[in-house]
Amino acid sequence: MSFIEKISGYSKSDEHLAKLLVSAAEYAEIYLLAKRRQKGCDGMGELGTLKEEFRDVVDKVIQYCKEKKYISQDISYDIDSIADEIVKRI
Repeated sequence: MSFIEKISGYSKSDEHLAKLLVSAAEYAEIYLLAKRRQKGCDGMGELGTLKEEFRDVVDKVIQYCKEKKYISQDISYDIDSIADEIVKRI
């Protein structure tokens, strides 16, 4: 079970987490759209900024879940994979 799959279940009863996930999904959609349009220029200019902004939102979700004890350990993730998963699930 993936991190997003696990916490999406908690979001049904946690309004704040649900809002964080919606925000993460919005950032993920923007990041993935920009990534597709850049055609291999990852890390350059605006795409790099969008990637970092998305990573910050994901880190906020992880921190909140740790504070609420929805997860107990640090989560390592591939930013591109988690962006795809968030967009599919949320």
